[in-house]
Amino acid sequence: MTEQNGSAVNTLARKLVKDLVPYASARSSMSGGAVWLNANENALAPAYQLDGTFNRYPSCQPKAVINAYAAYAGVKSEQVLVSRGADEGIELLIRSFCEPNTDSITICPPTYGMYAISAQSHQTAVNKVLLLNSERLDLDGIFATNPKLVFICSPNNPTGDVIPHEQIIAVLEHFKNSALVVVDEAYIEFVPEASVAPLLNRYPHLVVLRTLSKAFGLAGLRCGFTLANPDVINALRKMIAPYPIAEPVAQIAAQALSAAGIAQMKQSVATINTLRSDFIKLASTLPGVLKVWPSNANYVLLQVADAADCVNALIDADILIRNQSSQLGLTQVVRVSIGSPDEMQRLTTAMQQYFLTNQQIKREHA
Repeated sequence: MTEQNGSAVNTLARKLVKDLVPYASARSSMSGGAVWLNANENALAPAYQLDGTFNRYPSCQPKAVINAYAAYAGVKSEQVLVSRGADEGIELLIRSFCEPNTDSITICPPTYGMYAISAQSHQTAVNKVLLLNSERLDLDGIFATNPKLVFICSPNNPTGDVIPHEQIIAVLEHFKNSALVVVDEAYIEFVPEASVAPLLNRYPHLVVLRTLSKAFGLAGLRCGFTLANPDVINALRKMIAPYPIAEPVAQIAAQALSAAGIAQMKQSVATINTLRSDFIKLASTLPGVLKVWPSNANYVLLQVADAADCVNALIDADILIRNQSSQLGLTQVVRVSIGSPDEMQRLTTAMQQYFLTNQQIKREHA
């Protein structure tokens, strides 16, 4: 295609598409490096085997996966939808319940960026109510909005904070006749006692998002779950693509949700939680680290003197972490994913060298 013809095709795109700034995923915004600690992935990757041929279309909602996840989550099978990651669950909720150019969603920055981008791509307004101290919900601010969906991330990405149950219940009570309350529990395996899934039968407008990408170590699988009242699930099933879950994905997901797979996940979580605690202790001692957020996930948020410089220094050491300074309510922060023991040792050495060197330079110029 000639450049001129390409430009002509570009003029056919919707104005919304031309204006939309896409989500900058860790993988798309950064490349290279030997140690990837920028995408909240689980470095303790399990291994699985595939069985069978793939010349037939898969089930839209494979029963083995649905039943296994329902048993794991403590809900009924009719309360579960499996999708291409929790991201598709976010998109389906907005497409199913928000009228374009009419409805809105409410989010609580700093938080996961796909809520807003999915809404914008569906011409749905976004109410932004900042977290108080980047930790707790601003209930008065949330109650002042009139959304169709309220998104709450707990543990929250990127801060790692768990939103208190009493605050989530307050939101559920306030919106019980007007909106769905969506609690994103992508990282819940790292603090399972904080799950609100037991509230599903009490609140029919509660929706819980889950994923196999984090604790289960299957980010490359793109397999997520929506837990909700059957009426919500049925609405989403009308909107989901005919074959959203590939057969290899379904096979691996079923293995991951077996008794052996869940036991392996729990062992991985225990290792990561220990490594996270060790890293928090280290980071708290480093000169130039101004704040360390207490985390309940597989990452830690740090406030530093110069986030961009810190990220670039670690790139020079072949280590990728993520600058989150563009998040509303945050300044000069970096998010560090918890990697394998060897990766965390490399990170420790590199961070000690960076921060101690900076301290020495400051002394020399004092």
